[in-house]
Amino acid sequence: MALSGLVGGCARPVEVAVERYVALGDSYSSGVGAGAYDKGSGRCTRSGNAYPQLWARSRQVGSFAFVACAGATTGSVSAGQLGALNAATTLVTITVGGNDAGFGRVMKACVLESTAACVKEAGAAEIFMETVLPERLDGLYGEISARAPGARVVVLGYPHLYMDVDYCPGVSTTRRNALNKASDTLATVVGAAAVRSGFVFSDVRDEFDGHELCSGDGWLNGTTVPLGDSFHPTARGHQLGYLPAMRSAPGTRDADQR
Repeated sequence: MALSGLVGGCARPVEVAVERYVALGDSYSSGVGAGAYDKGSGRCTRSGNAYPQLWARSRQVGSFAFVACAGATTGSVSAGQLGALNAATTLVTITVGGNDAGFGRVMKACVLESTAACVKEAGAAEIFMETVLPERLDGLYGEISARAPGARVVVLGYPHLYMDVDYCPGVSTTRRNALNKASDTLATVVGAAAVRSGFVFSDVRDEFDGHELCSGDGWLNGTTVPLGDSFHPTARGHQLGYLPAMRSAPGTRDADQR
């Protein structure tokens, strides 16, 4: 064991910063689609395979509050999750914005309805992202800063759902392009809001590149039973996609030690 801080022949204990971690957000943080669900989490559908759980288990954190919840919007995060934050919180992660923009409605149109309906709903979602969502994100991020002023806040994005391939059974190129374009708009809006708030934005599209649906090695669920798991990251998506994105984010210890 290396000794440091020797004074008068005595070693002073090395102080190790204690991580006090709070995981906020929607189903992409709670782990819908990743299995191993905590029955006690009810409709929030929190998974033992979700990236916040993987992070906490690998770090021996001093405290961990996993309050992300399936279906969460900026409003419901503000109303129901921020009580987990306080002045001692050192790390916060969050995914939010997809439900505000009507992610479920867009996917329903693109899977069950016509191509025209898919394109229309995806376009409407993009307009909402560009015109309404920024103010909602700014408000929520401001609340997070006020409640946890000393915390590092990592905002994670959402992956493309489909790989850009010539052919994908059951999903036309037009539909796939509409969905991926909406994902790009969401990434731009969420990332810009994070920067405005002084937070770190970690884009996950690069981690998932080559592992979207239609890739042959996907880290996302397609249409599933139960339907709620559809189009969410699998356990591998959290382990190999979201967790590395969090680890590489500036301000997290893994990134700082590189």
